[in-house]
Amino acid sequence: MIAYLMTYLSLKQDRRAVTALEYALIAGLVGVVIVGAITTLGTNLTTIFNKIGSDVSSA
Repeated sequence: MIAYLMTYLSLKQDRRAVTALEYALIAGLVGVVIVGAITTLGTNLTTIFNKIGSDVSSA
């Protein structure tokens, strides 16, 4: 029982998992921003290419 208590107390003071969690949250946020930027850029490029295609076909 004392070994379990000592393990619990040592894990309670360990902050490495908290830091790893913070890095994971930052990486997830960066990933969401990248996906959002690429989606917006793709939509804008599709609109531009469709306009160019319609201008070329009407000329």
